[in-house]
Amino acid sequence: MTTPSEYNPVAPAPAGLKGRRDLADSLTGGGKRAHSRVYSRFVSMMKFLLPTAALLLVTLVIAWPHLNTADLKFRIGFAALKLSDAKDPSMVNPRYVGTDKDNQPFSLTADLARKLVGSGSRVELEMPKADLTTEDGTWLVLTAENGIYARDQEKLNLTGKVNLFHDSGYEFRTERAAIDLATGAATGDDPVEGQGPFGHLNASGFHLVERGRTIHFKGKSKLTLYPGAERSGK
Repeated sequence: MTTPSEYNPVAPAPAGLKGRRDLADSLTGGGKRAHSRVYSRFVSMMKFLLPTAALLLVTLVIAWPHLNTADLKFRIGFAALKLSDAKDPSMVNPRYVGTDKDNQPFSLTADLARKLVGSGSRVELEMPKADLTTEDGTWLVLTAENGIYARDQEKLNLTGKVNLFHDSGYEFRTERAAIDLATGAATGDDPVEGQGPFGHLNASGFHLVERGRTIHFKGKSKLTLYPGAERSGK
């Protein structure tokens, strides 16, 4: 009796399986070798480029002071000139500080400052404010809508709603005033009106000295004393 031979159609042929594995290994190995070659070329290129770039940068730093920048300066100056023609150069919230002849400090601030063309060191100010302090700690503040400050002379001309306030309690208003920051003096020839602990006053002008310790009133003046002002002032 003949025994039939067994047949298994699911089991693959050993030779076919080995061939496919060899093909896969060949493709994978080739990809890795190609990537390795690209990376090696990149590393070699960077080894050349980085030192070259560093050398060029060092050379530029050394040579820069000796380069002829006349053309560059001309272009910058021309651009600034165009800006000046279109709109006056200005400074926002400027602050000037100094001391007077007695070494007493003063400061001058404003919302806006513009240098007057062809006027030396004079500066036009918007909403200026001058603060003067004495050695005993008292202070005087002058404000206005506009002003012209001559920095070389330390003189300030105020115009438009000029207000003068002293910390002793008096306050005066006028339309124009000239302040000498170096001496702590101020003067005005326009009508002045104000009040203080003593009462209410109107005058044709004023002259202030010693940073407000003494005020002389000019022309026709009218003073209305408050009741008890003399006793409170003692």
